[in-house]
Amino acid sequence: MLTQYHIEIISEALADCFSSRALSAIFKANVNQDRLSGQFGHDEFHFDNNAFEKSYAYIEEQRALIVSSLETNNATSAWSAFGRLTHTAQDFYAHSNYITLWLSRFDNSPRSKAERGGETLPSPTEIDPVDLTLLNSPDLRSSRVYYPLDALYFVRPLRPYVLSRIPRDSHAWMNLDSPEQGFKFDYAMQAAIKRTKIEFDKTTLGFSDETCRLFLDK
Repeated sequence: MLTQYHIEIISEALADCFSSRALSAIFKANVNQDRLSGQFGHDEFHFDNNAFEKSYAYIEEQRALIVSSLETNNATSAWSAFGRLTHTAQDFYAHSNYITLWLSRFDNSPRSKAERGGETLPSPTEIDPVDLTLLNSPDLRSSRVYYPLDALYFVRPLRPYVLSRIPRDSHAWMNLDSPEQGFKFDYAMQAAIKRTKIEFDKTTLGFSDETCRLFLDK
């Protein structure tokens, strides 16, 4: 997802949980995953190239780092790890076909009710972000990155050229990074917001009051 949406997701999910200082550190680490060096050789940062197991392992590595950092009273390191963790968890919905698979259960064409102008789909707020049937589905896949075409996709005047030449399983075709990608983006946003809350709850489960105060900076 684009930077402003990662920030919006965290703000919607957790703004009342952390201090402004902690949120600032979490925002910075989250969006830093999209720096240029994070785009090459780091499929696990973004759930790219079907690197599901690597991405799940990366999330757990960051969660373990949060715990070990707090044990040494290093809240700054814990906030950064949580920012990286949430970036990966959020990108799952923008870089995979999870949203498409979930929505396919409600597709009652023709042309999906004229692009939903007729019968409506469930509200984006109704999406289940951790449907085990979908998470374990053989049809689940994430976008492949084809360089240099996928890089050229971000040069707006070249976008039509790229889309006419790049495979349909590419990031260029599959991404739900912004509202430009259509109505599915709203579902990706809501799923990412819910998942961010889930990751927060999972991370803080079992924390003592003192550890919580340190992590939340409150």
